[in-house]
Amino acid sequence: MMVLVAPLGNLSDFAVGARSIERVFVRSDDYAKRVLRLETSAGDVGVRFAGERRLRNGDVLYADEAVVVAVAVEPDDVLVGRPPTIAAALALAHALGNRHLPVQIDGDEIVVRYDPLLPGVFAEREVPFARERRVLREPFRHAHAPHGHD
Repeated sequence: MMVLVAPLGNLSDFAVGARSIERVFVRSDDYAKRVLRLETSAGDVGVRFAGERRLRNGDVLYADEAVVVAVAVEPDDVLVGRPPTIAAALALAHALGNRHLPVQIDGDEIVVRYDPLLPGVFAEREVPFARERRVLREPFRHAHAPHGHD
């Protein structure tokens, strides 16, 4: 097994040339990991990053004269809310926070992993939303700071 301590580059600026591209699919939760094992046509690749570096969509894991193996992040099933006002955004954020759900902010959008109970939460706060499959730039992270509900 090859062990990769840094990607060879990213497809956004990697010279692929005439080589074929093989995509190795990972879940967004997996690309938060420092250590990961992936199966490719070139054999198993172990990823072991030091520090804060993590995999990103398009990272090149292997390249030879015939093939370039790159990471492709699987889309997550998410709800994307587009609050029409700051008050609606705050009300939605408060409701999601009370449920201890990790959220992401993407421009004017609030993104949360899909749960069948959440459309009602968005609707109650009059926040337009859509269910989407979206490749996330980073995984959802839970805040584990101690807190209370007094």
